Amino acid sequence: KNANPQWREQFDFHYFSDRKDILDIEVWRKDNKKHEELLGTCHVDITALPTKQTNCLELPLEKHPGSLLMLIAVAPCTGVSISDLCVCPLGDPIERHQISQRYCLKNSFRDIRDIGFLQVKVLKAVDLMAADFSGKSDPFCVLELGNDMLQTHTVYKNLNPEWNKVFTFPIKDIHDVLEVTVFDEDGDKPPDFLGKVAIPLLSV
Repeated sequence: KNANPQWREQFDFHYFSDRKDILDIEVWRKDNKKHEELLGTCHVDITALPTKQTNCLELPLEKHPGSLLMLIAVAPCTGVSISDLCVCPLGDPIERHQISQRYCLKNSFRDIRDIGFLQVKVLKAVDLMAADFSGKSDPFCVLELGNDMLQTHTVYKNLNPEWNKVFTFPIKDIHDVLEVTVFDEDGDKPPDFLGKVAIPLLSV
């Protein structure tokens, strides 16, 4: 019951230059648990924003009254990466030695916020559930750690997909849990759930 809401929420997205350049925003009104109404949309061209600074934007809603006030900062992506197995970070012995020195016991208190990072190699899945009428699935894998989320590409018509990707996450809280979820891509519809595993960092 507010025409001038203040959310004061912050969201972090990992933006890679080879991905979609437009940030899509939707505003919804909720009457109850069952009824929702779209109040408007707006779009931000990320490539047009100056980097390494906070941009204050007032965005008018398309085809609807009202506007959104947002602060958007585009900064270099540190610590997070997606790569193939053949160019895997930490594959170089010299780099691995530098990392081990950076996080050795004597350097533990140099930067309290720099806990470390997690590298995950997503190789393949085996004997997935068939989600399509053809007896196959179009699986992709989503990895979540804290508020960081990365995903693989989709392997179409396959119950034994091979992704062979390497994901690197900065660790912000040693008590976080790595959640790995497999979905079936379903066109314009929401993806179908195929399975999930949760791995506490403290168990690694």
